[in-house]
Amino acid sequence: MKELELKYGCNPNQKPARVFMENGDLPITVVNGRPGFINLLDAFNGWQLVKELKEATGLAAATSFKHVSPAGAAVGLPLSDTLKKIYFTDDVELTPLACAYARARGADRMSSFGDFISLSDECDKATALLIKKEVSDGVIAPGYSAEALEILKAKKNGNYCVIQIDPNYVPAELERKQVFGVTFEQGHNFLKIDEKSALSNIVTKNKTLSEDDKRNLIISLIVLKYTQSNSVCFVKDGQAIGIGAGQQSRVHCTRLAGQKADNWWLRQSPKVLGLQFVDGIKRADRDNAIDVYIGEEYMDVLAEGKWQNIFKVKPEVFTREEKAEWISKNTNVAVGSDAFFPFGDNIERARKSGVTVVVQPGGSVRDDLVIKAADDYNMVMAFNGIRLFHH
Repeated sequence: MKELELKYGCNPNQKPARVFMENGDLPITVVNGRPGFINLLDAFNGWQLVKELKEATGLAAATSFKHVSPAGAAVGLPLSDTLKKIYFTDDVELTPLACAYARARGADRMSSFGDFISLSDECDKATALLIKKEVSDGVIAPGYSAEALEILKAKKNGNYCVIQIDPNYVPAELERKQVFGVTFEQGHNFLKIDEKSALSNIVTKNKTLSEDDKRNLIISLIVLKYTQSNSVCFVKDGQAIGIGAGQQSRVHCTRLAGQKADNWWLRQSPKVLGLQFVDGIKRADRDNAIDVYIGEEYMDVLAEGKWQNIFKVKPEVFTREEKAEWISKNTNVAVGSDAFFPFGDNIERARKSGVTVVVQPGGSVRDDLVIKAADDYNMVMAFNGIRLFHH
């Protein structure tokens, strides 16, 4: 198939759009449903991300994409009991791929609402059962088991978008895109991110990286490769826990990613784990309530006449002091940046969210001040010399 008519363009008000190959057939088959323009942008970017994660780590990988940037991404490491609880997976016997998707979807559930999913491996029944429970636009994978396909085809009254991609497809070396009637051309980014290319130039006094540190840093860079710039990514235990995408200021990327990482960690606190929700509450309403409860606008869910619609028992306020104390317990977090940190304030903010290891291109006129900031906290920082801008 050389051409595919899409449900709509990047704006649903636009006329129907199409995607096509000038030479050869499209590398995808639409197994169910009908994708839109942004669905396919998310699918192709997400597939590249998970394929590279699998190649770099040897582990099954998944990502949850929204509006052409990942909301979450992860490899298939086993889940702790706490993560199983906050990711709501207790009713599914998890496989490595299901663990990867649970982590990718669970890191930032608010942002992942209505996501497009990419999977590195054949979608199995366990992963399909997790997808079944979530509000999602579609999924792309190299294959689907018969049981998984039956589950997915039943979503959205039979209209759930299921795409199969040829895992052996290699894109052309030159890429083109049009903006305002003008054609841009550049080489496809075939950069392979691995320990040698990313972590060989450690510039801090502390040069000790564990194997987990190395994996987390590599994951952060692969995620950044497919995240709208400027971007910063926090990673812990094989999963992105905070992604700051598309900000004009790099420190705003770091703050945004750090706040998301803090929220992920706060959701594991005893106060949040102990929340008692009313029976029958919708998943999106529950997720929103948790997000508000751990934020500064907590009275929006704790005010008289409101909490009764959400909780069986009115929760105590999660004070700033209590939140700060809990956040201080998070550690062994990695952070990557798609371009250099121009000031030490990025390091200062990252440290507050448990960051101990850093990878960034380097090349700022203030590199010495950034290195000093990292040394002040005994961090390990590598300069990889590569900018990963993505637009």
